[in-house]
Amino acid sequence: MASNRRGLPEINAGSMADIAFLLLIFFLVTTTMDQDTGINRKLPPMPDSEQETPPEINAKNIYVVLINSNNQLLVEGEKMQISDLKAGAKQFINNNGMDPRSSDNPEKAIISLQNDRGTEYKTYIRVQNELAAAYTELRNDASLGKFGERYADLDKTKQKEIRKMYPQKISEAEPKNIGGNE
Repeated sequence: MASNRRGLPEINAGSMADIAFLLLIFFLVTTTMDQDTGINRKLPPMPDSEQETPPEINAKNIYVVLINSNNQLLVEGEKMQISDLKAGAKQFINNNGMDPRSSDNPEKAIISLQNDRGTEYKTYIRVQNELAAAYTELRNDASLGKFGERYADLDKTKQKEIRKMYPQKISEAEPKNIGGNE
């Protein structure tokens, strides 16, 4: 009895690498990548090792903005609509010592922002946008008055000069449970 042994037929895998490569290219070309979005903020520089005590900040130079868990805006302890925040912030920043309860000048004005852990992200972003818009409008007004151009259209040295006049000082504290929702 002769054994009729035939080996298994061999599969030609030569083109398998080509097919895998083409599939990889196809998926790379057709896939869309999400763009990172967020709020552009510059972190403060590292403190000097010699600096032991932080500088004294007068309480009237701090504009306290709180967002509670019910998405209500409290500015300096008073309820305020988010749509009114930009005007209030501009008035505080550009006070120049006229109102004794507001900031001495734009260089000393600090906006302290704190939100509750239960605050909706949409409300937080709206408040951030209003504060950024207040600085943008102040910088545009100063730029138009001094150089006759909008702030965004200025060259880097002129923009730096306007930023020095109106530095954006927004201090964000860690979220807390200030709205009663534990």
